[in-house]
Amino acid sequence: MYTTTTGLVLRDSVYKESSRILTVLTDSMGKITVNARGAKRKGSKLMGATQHLAYSEMTIFTEKGRHTLTEARPIELFEGLRDDLALYALGTYFSELLETFSNEDIPDPEILSLGLNCLYALSAGKTDPALVKAAFELRLMCISGFEPMLDGCVKCGKEPEVPAFSVQGGTLMCASCRVGDYEARLIGRGTLAAMRHISCSEPKKLLSFSVGESTARELGSVCESFLIAQLGQDFRSLDYYKQVRQI
Repeated sequence: MYTTTTGLVLRDSVYKESSRILTVLTDSMGKITVNARGAKRKGSKLMGATQHLAYSEMTIFTEKGRHTLTEARPIELFEGLRDDLALYALGTYFSELLETFSNEDIPDPEILSLGLNCLYALSAGKTDPALVKAAFELRLMCISGFEPMLDGCVKCGKEPEVPAFSVQGGTLMCASCRVGDYEARLIGRGTLAAMRHISCSEPKKLLSFSVGESTARELGSVCESFLIAQLGQDFRSLDYYKQVRQI
């Protein structure tokens, strides 16, 4: 059976010198593994469309549960990422998270759309990458069922004058209610407002916010720590991004 779909290449590996094995997040087939025969051969029409982080239109032949790429046309290659090692490393981190959170053969257009929008933002270079990273991490957690409780203090129900956030529990509390629960870290009101925006905004307005430098640092730290705490795992691509960013 032949299927034409669009998909983002999350990972590619060399197979038999001239071919690639791709992990692709598609709009209609979910996350799939695809054999791109001859994609690395010089002059192959598949080469550009099958590289890592390429968003492409693909025609896929499926037989006995195995997918083979027959045609592909690049839609967006995110050239802005490929000209900047730190941005490309951050895009690689995004792709690892997308692969972690998406399901085999189950379409999830919301996750794909989030990934594409944030990669577009990184590539365009008009939004602080630190804010894109924080927004991507927190919104991905919300979409995937890990949305933090940010409406009010989890203990007294009031709006915190001095907020504290627990990355382990995903809960908000007042500084006074935090007594005895010092795992919850104090955060600024600007950080809380940004987290609420990221969690609840319309997709098109996800990145339509701005914060000061100190708030951006705190927001980035909180969103990353929340994701890592909830998943209980580290990401090599994140470690690499941090190393490259310091060069």
